[in-house]
Amino acid sequence: MKKYRIGTQCVQEGYRPSNGQPRVLPIYQSTTFKYDSSSHVGDLFDLKVDGHMYTRISNPTFAAVEEKIAVLEGGSGAMLTASGQAASLMAILNVCKAG
Repeated sequence: MKKYRIGTQCVQEGYRPSNGQPRVLPIYQSTTFKYDSSSHVGDLFDLKVDGHMYTRISNPTFAAVEEKIAVLEGGSGAMLTASGQAASLMAILNVCKAG
């Protein structure tokens, strides 16, 4: 696979539009997403399927930014948080053990 320069990665990573989708990722302003059944939402909560149910947990815009940051930093993933306090908590929970 071709290694793109940093400028190309900054612009292109994190979003792969299909036919008929916008070339540039739209900013999703919705707080909730519609599903036909509660079992599908349950599968989302159980991480059995990919998708978005509530913006504070995940949305397509956040997912694209997380993917872009992971690629730019050479990581396997990234996580956006709503505040610095939430980011600090995630960092602490990542290194602390129970007990």
